[in-house]
Amino acid sequence: MGDFVGVEVAEHIATIRLNRPKLNALNRQMQLELAEAARIADADPQVHAVILYGGEHVFAAGADIKEMAAMSYADMAAHSRVLQDCFTAVARIGKPVIAAINGYALGGGCELALCADFRVAGEGATLGQPEITLGIIPGAGGTQRLSRLIGPAKAKDLIFTGRHVGAAEALAIGLVDTVVPDAEVYPAARELAARFVNGPAVALRAAKQAIDRGLETDLDTGLEIERLQFSGLFATQDAREGLTAFAEKRRPTFTGR
Repeated sequence: MGDFVGVEVAEHIATIRLNRPKLNALNRQMQLELAEAARIADADPQVHAVILYGGEHVFAAGADIKEMAAMSYADMAAHSRVLQDCFTAVARIGKPVIAAINGYALGGGCELALCADFRVAGEGATLGQPEITLGIIPGAGGTQRLSRLIGPAKAKDLIFTGRHVGAAEALAIGLVDTVVPDAEVYPAARELAARFVNGPAVALRAAKQAIDRGLETDLDTGLEIERLQFSGLFATQDAREGLTAFAEKRRPTFTGR
């Protein structure tokens, strides 16, 4: 698709593949290609789940520091919105998204992993938000998504110190969901993605939107978001199929309609 980011679809699973040797440093071009890949995967009705993958050796070691070092305040004030929008495009994919993490997922790489619904890490993976060691802070969602995922105290520990955590600690604090041998990361991510392939796509999108948007607001507003999503699903063929199949004691066949 692009020079550094590609989209491959097989068995209704799209793999968004980062490929900028050697460390998948997320420069401006890569950020824009990532957003376009997210839009393609989201819009394709043949895609039922998405995997973010940087390869066997590294997920993404962070932003392109050389590119950032040359930017002024005015430059970054203009670019920071583009940066966040690119990552938000990944977070807003209306399908289950799994980050398959080998090697480093640092800085922008960790922030990209935070945009996924689930994170599968290899035993040798290293995650963290080391921006503070450069005199800056995370700017692609790290301060917000990390604190929502693992809680403010643990997020402050990682962000204030900039320290790296290994896979075992990442699992213990809830930063990743599963740890497997390094060679099994991508197969494990595909196995997880396959669980959603035959699911009710409209209901999965509604559930994801209700959870994610609900976390952005107060409980009463979140409940209203849930109520509207819940009610709307009764207009879908999948809901009718699911309810009928239950009554008839058979497995439902969902069509995503």
